[in-house]
Formats: sequence, structure tokens, C-alpha cells
Amino acid sequence: METQAAIIGGGPVGLMLASELALAGVKTTVIERLKKTVPYSKALIMHPRTLELFAMRGILGRFLDKGTKVSSGHFSMLDTRLDFSRLDSKQNYSLMLPQAETERLLEEYASSLGADIIRGAEAVALTQTDDGVETVFRDESGIRTLRSLYAAGTDGAGSLVRKQAGIAFLGTDADLIGTLCDAVLKNPPESAFFSVCRLQGSVVIVPLSNGLFRVLIVSPHAPQKRKEEPVTENELKEDLREICGTDFGLSDPVWMSRFGNAERQAEQYRSGRVFVAGDAAHIHFPAGGQGLNTGLQDAFNLGWKLAAQIKGKAAPHLLDSYHQERHSTGKEVLHNIKTQIKLMDFTESGMALRDTMTALLDFQESNRLLAGKVSALDLHYEPDPELPPHRLNGKRLPDIELTLHDGRPARLYDFLHKGAFVLLSLRGSIPAGIGTDSVEFVRAELSETRADWDDVHSVLIRPDGHAAWAAGGSGREAEETVLAGMERWGFI
Repeated sequence: METQAAIIGGGPVGLMLASELALAGVKTTVIERLKKTVPYSKALIMHPRTLELFAMRGILGRFLDKGTKVSSGHFSMLDTRLDFSRLDSKQNYSLMLPQAETERLLEEYASSLGADIIRGAEAVALTQTDDGVETVFRDESGIRTLRSLYAAGTDGAGSLVRKQAGIAFLGTDADLIGTLCDAVLKNPPESAFFSVCRLQGSVVIVPLSNGLFRVLIVSPHAPQKRKEEPVTENELKEDLREICGTDFGLSDPVWMSRFGNAERQAEQYRSGRVFVAGDAAHIHFPAGGQGLNTGLQDAFNLGWKLAAQIKGKAAPHLLDSYHQERHSTGKEVLHNIKTQIKLMDFTESGMALRDTMTALLDFQESNRLLAGKVSALDLHYEPDPELPPHRLNGKRLPDIELTLHDGRPARLYDFLHKGAFVLLSLRGSIPAGIGTDSVEFVRAELSETRADWDDVHSVLIRPDGHAAWAAGGSGREAEETVLAGMERWGFI
């Protein structure tokens, strides 16, 4: 079998990557071990930055139809919630949506774009050659080989791809184990998001569909069982009574599992023609619901870059920037996870620290700082060092309202649905000498006041909504900056 891009692992991250590649016209094949999507969902929430990415491709509505908007988030279960509604985004909310439903929607999307998804196929070996990658897998037809130009491992924490590519997975093993279950609660808490953190441990309870509730428990003073040891209903009830004084009438669990605070990150996200993303690139304690979101954002970052490389339209520096941008982002996520774990200190001094942090989150700027981190809306990639500096360079751009040169209203993300670059000109025409089918040219004015855009002549917007570069000023100098920027990014 032959394809242009092989993706090993067909969970949400792999399907997001497949969608981006297929959107760009890349022949893409996904190999997934499971024959069908698992009905139980580790992740339940998608944060604002992920929702922005869906909006950029015009598919956000599919997810909103199935989920529930939530205007806040949490940081280590502190009593003061993080206020997403004040963030600079049209998607200033999170979406409660089980991972199984997210996966189903992404599989439908990837398939509609032409991605080939092979289920019931287990990868057993991966080898790089001078001009491609060979992936050996086993399915009901026997042992087969898939040849591709590039391959990506989105196959989880135990990633075969990462191991066979020789990428180190650096970090620490778990020393704190929690439990979770989806079960009936005959006497559920009144709050739609119930959380407590006390000397005895912590509990989070959120409602699911079909009368079920997700219950997460960290009981540090109980014997720390191995992560692989089965959870029992009696264990859950005992922990709930110890921490909350009631077991909420827990019964009929349909799924029980354990989770830990193991923390690891791939030393490199790229090894030649092989890439890793999602849990294959980073794992951590599930604090703040950031794991799935970070993985989906990995895929979105890699997809358009790898597509450009395969299509022969990538600037020389582009493919290496995947590791540079997403490894540093992953490191920042691990840093804020460490902070949240530190705040789960089940001692008198730990509770005092939580009280202080809760009070600090009542201040708008403190709340905004942590909300930006958990939502990933504070994401700002390093500016291109080869181009003149501008405050927008590398910055994540919200869905800015525009007035086109013919007077029609529009939004920035309207022009990102096809996954192409956008050259937005706010002052005059596009300089002569630029012509390519990889960039959409837009002449417009801002319909809203933004101080950081005051001097902008033109800005090249990447397919992931970040500013590749911006040119300030006007006249010949601005035009020369635009031409230099377009040449640097491979469009001249």
C-alpha cells in the first residue's frame, strides 16, 4: 500500500491531523488498532483555543450542536472559577462534550475530506528510509506494509512510533493515583460542577448524559494502588464518604478507571520523516482538561506544515518549526500542571495556600492570567527572527470583524476555512509581484478598534490563525517589508 502521509493512531488527535492533511489534498491513511470508537470518554471538555480552530475550518457548529457551553474553567479545583467570558475571543467559553462524540465528529469530517481510515489495524513496526517511511501493520487480511513520504504517531503514551523512531520520553512516573467512574448518583450534589479539596482528598463530580455522572477522586491517604489494578464500586464509595461525608448514592457504574500524575514529554517531536503528537508527545495529570486540547492543537500546527512540505510549497524552515513551537508549548502546559498538583497538598499548610490562591483569583488580572493559560488563548509563538519585528508577529489572532473593500462585513476566520494562508491588506493594494494559489488576498478595514493593529499595513496569517509576520507603516517601505516577508515564507 502507498500513501503520502501515514498516521498511526485514530483517536481525536490523529483524526484532526488527517483532516488537515486531507483538506490540503494530501493522500492520507490512518491506521487504528480499535475496530470502533470506545464509548467511554477520558476527556470531557474542549477549551476556547480548540474551538477557535474548529471555527477556522467552519466546523464549529457540528460540535456546538452536541455539547454544552461553559463560561468558566478551573485551576486545581480552586473555589474561584476561571472566567473565560472576559477573554478576547468569539469562542470565550469551553464546551462540555465527551471525547467519544468528539472522535465521532472528527472521523466523519476526515472521511468526508477523503482520508482513508483503516480500523482494526495494529502497527507492529516502523522504519525510515531515505525517501519515506514503511509502516508494517496487522489486520484481518494479515501482515501488510504501508509506504508513505511521512508518518505521524498519534498512538498514545506507549507510542510504538515514538519508540521505533528512537525519540526519548523524558519525565517522571506516577506517585499519586486517582480514580474515576461514570455512574448513577441517587443523591447527586446540587451544583452542576461540584468540587471539594480537603485534608482527606479531593472530589470532582460533573453530570453526563443518560442520567450518569463523572466522578473523579484523589484519596492520597488511602493505599496508593497500582494504576493497572481494577477499581471497585466499594472503594469509590468508601473514598467519597471519607472525603465528602456521603457517597451520593453511587451505583451501577458503567466505567471505572485509574489515572496518575506521571509526567513525560518527548525530547523531540520530529525525527527525520516521523513526527509525534498528542499523548505520544506528552502526558500529565488531567488537571484543567488540557491534555486532549493540547493534542488537537499539536495536530493543527503540524497538519498545514506537513501538507505544504508534501506539496513542495514549504519554506525551508517550516517543518522544523513544528517541534520548536509545540515542544515549548507542551513544556508550558506541564509547568502549569505542576503548579496545580502542588496546590493539591492535602495538609494544613496546603489548604492555607489554596485559600490564598482562591482570594488572588478574585482579582481580574490574576484570573485573566491563569484563564489564558488553561484556555490556551495566551499562545504566542516566537516571532520569525529573519523579519523586521512587529508586536503581532507570532501572535494568535482572534476572529476579528472586518469590512471588505466593497463594503461587505466579514470575519477573519471566514477566510481560513480552506486551510490556506491569508494576506490581509489594510492600507492600499497588494504589492505587485505576488501571485500564488496558496494565499488568499483580502483587502479590508478593521470594524473594531484594536490598539495593537494601529500601524498595520498588511499581515500574513498562517492557516492556524497566527500572524506569520506583520508590516507596519505605509508606502514603499511597507511594501518592501511585505515582499521580504512573502519571499521568506516561500511565496515569491
